[in-house]
Amino acid sequence: MSHSQKMLLRLQPFMRKSSVYKAIFDAEAGQFDGRDAAIADLRLQLSVDTATWALGVYEAELGIVTESGKPIAERRSVVKSKMRGTGKVDAALIKLVADSFSNGDVVVQFDGTIKITFTSVVGTPPNLQDLKLAIEDIKPAHLGVIYIFLYNQYQQLAPYTHDYLAQFTYEQLRSSDIT
Repeated sequence: MSHSQKMLLRLQPFMRKSSVYKAIFDAEAGQFDGRDAAIADLRLQLSVDTATWALGVYEAELGIVTESGKPIAERRSVVKSKMRGTGKVDAALIKLVADSFSNGDVVVQFDGTIKITFTSVVGTPPNLQDLKLAIEDIKPAHLGVIYIFLYNQYQQLAPYTHDYLAQFTYEQLRSSDIT
């Protein structure tokens, strides 16, 4: 039921047929619809996962340089990692930060250096540079970081014919899902 119809129902029955009231309520209904849409959009901005235009506000608050040309998903990852990256630096914190970039597909090890292994992404993640900056921002200065990536191996390509594989570049065969 539209806003105009709801307002008309509040009138006495004999007044509901008035074209004057109908015109007034139709005009007001447009204002209510616009307000409802603005409120719904504002609610979306309250979460980093659904924010669009408010990402700039999050970035400014966290001291992140806004790169408006970067895809929204990558900007969200940077914001989420910065929000998570506080507290005592240990493997769990580094995993939490790295998870915001790679959707939870990393293993973090400490053994004199920090080793971050991407366990399900074949090749390098698209926003690796942002991840490196986030890790550099939270890790102790004396620790080095090693990033370990998965690539397709010959055994994984063996079931395919040469003709099928010929349509891919070497880089595609090495670092993407070709099925």
